Amino acid sequence: MNYSQLVSSTCTLLCLNSCCSVILAQQPYIKKAATLCDSRDNSTSVLGYTCNGISQSCRAYLTFRAQPQFDSVPTIAKLLAVDPSQLSELNSVAQNATFDTDQMVLVPVTCSCSGQYYQANTSYAIQHDDTYFFIANNTFQGLSTCQALQAQNRNPARNLYSGMRITVPLRCACPTKNQNDDGVKYLLSYLVTSGQFVSLISNKFGVNTGNTLRANGLSEQDDTIYPFTTLLVPLQDPPSSSQVVGSTPPPSPPSYRTPPSVPPPSGGSNKTWVYAVVGVLGSLIIASVFGTIIFCMFFRKRKQKAEPASSSHNFESVQKPLNKKEDEESQDFWDSISSIAQSLKVYTFEELKAATEDFSPACLIKGSVYRGSINGDFAAIKKMNGDVTKEIKLLNKINHFNLIRLSGVSFNEGDWYLVYEYATNGPLSDWFHKIDKKFLSWNQRVQIASDIATGLNYLHRYTSPPHVHKDLNSNNVLLDGDFRAKIANFGLARSTDEQEGQFALTRHIVGTKGYMAPEYLENGLITPKLDVYAFGILMLEILTGKEVALLYEGVNTELSEMLIPVLHEENGKENLRNLMDSSLQGNYPSNLALLVVKLIDHCLKKEPSHRPSMDNILQSL
Repeated sequence: MNYSQLVSSTCTLLCLNSCCSVILAQQPYIKKAATLCDSRDNSTSVLGYTCNGISQSCRAYLTFRAQPQFDSVPTIAKLLAVDPSQLSELNSVAQNATFDTDQMVLVPVTCSCSGQYYQANTSYAIQHDDTYFFIANNTFQGLSTCQALQAQNRNPARNLYSGMRITVPLRCACPTKNQNDDGVKYLLSYLVTSGQFVSLISNKFGVNTGNTLRANGLSEQDDTIYPFTTLLVPLQDPPSSSQVVGSTPPPSPPSYRTPPSVPPPSGGSNKTWVYAVVGVLGSLIIASVFGTIIFCMFFRKRKQKAEPASSSHNFESVQKPLNKKEDEESQDFWDSISSIAQSLKVYTFEELKAATEDFSPACLIKGSVYRGSINGDFAAIKKMNGDVTKEIKLLNKINHFNLIRLSGVSFNEGDWYLVYEYATNGPLSDWFHKIDKKFLSWNQRVQIASDIATGLNYLHRYTSPPHVHKDLNSNNVLLDGDFRAKIANFGLARSTDEQEGQFALTRHIVGTKGYMAPEYLENGLITPKLDVYAFGILMLEILTGKEVALLYEGVNTELSEMLIPVLHEENGKENLRNLMDSSLQGNYPSNLALLVVKLIDHCLKKEPSHRPSMDNILQSL
């Protein structure tokens, strides 16, 4: 072979190599790109897995974790647009079977190229307050991304409305030529949860960890994976229900076995075999030379940038960026939301900044609470720091009209942001304690008291376990546009079980001065009767229109002293007139007002057992 022939052959080989590089390439892991809805980073698979396989369409598999709304074969099949009979057969269950909450379900899909990305399509009807981020990471658990949803539907996030139906591209892929040559016939899109790592997931399906790393463009030095993302697992056989049911096997040490070489076909001549080997080696040598040159050219540039260190523990590579605090906060965020994000919306900080005009003072309601506009609806956004997970978990599992609704959360630079429903008329205290007092009618006041009693009764009797609010006061009662009351601020709430006689004791006395019951102040005893006492104080505020500090003026020991002239003297109705809020100007039924005073008196009894239950109070009101 002369020089020109060599050059020509080399160019042909390089051309073939460049043409095949797309087919041989693996899929880049998504990393944290799923949380950045405005990002269009092509270095990850945020918009979907590239259509680089040997087939335009193939059988693929997904995992999905059963949740209350989608926990049966029919509901999961409908959500993901798959054949219920195939779903039941793959999971070895009946076609009407129900799965346990968080049980992993295998889902068979037909994965096809749509433009430059693989996907399996389903559709979804927008619910109230849905966002692309919530749909992708909550409803579909990470099987899609907010970026892919926006690209697929070309509809701005602000234009989503209830009932609108959108297309949801599910993340799937078909094997590349390299994978096919190694015996890989299927790719499984596995939903990662907190605390998992590549070797554990690989072992679950009997797959070599190195093959899984390569399928996702990862390496032993860079194998960090995150919750609410998909990890491609290359399979030689379809997955089975036995691989996802039961305990997870412990991770094994890394094992990078060299794939077995393919024996020469029988009947082939030695000469043909030698030519094949020489051709392959020649291609490898040329590719290596050019690869080395390219690597050296870029290595010098990359070396100038500060690289994060990494350490390996139990074969889980953990990146350690230069900003350690930022990394720890980010990881704490993922760990915290992993258990709640299935039913709460997780907003990006950028979304909340947009909702509050970058937390403008003009949007400040009080303290650290801002009014925001999300999808055209007002919301109250409260900035908090410290551990707020207990409050989030409690609000996440309660659902009552008279308890403020938590609709979503966010986390940024060590601070939590809790997104609540917006109460148009603000805290109850604003209607009593201002110089220019606002006016509430008698009927409104009784309705507000009844609403508060209803919310507390639900908290005491119908949450599991029962809870005590511990900080009921007029600042923590909010009024909506119809002046219906909603109890807020559950930061001090504690669980207790009166039926079992299990009462909590504490030495850490916290609460609002004037509302705390004597047994709590003296002995730290926490029971539902603690809220009953505070409710009595609050009722007295509603009746008199005076804040707590003014109520205690002229009282020697117990606040119930001021009720004595009304309840135990002949001119009780005249004294009642002096007790009542002057803004009512006699516009109240005196007989019913006297009954309310008696109810307050019972709530303020020093002995907790002498106070009525919230259920009895509610019946009285």
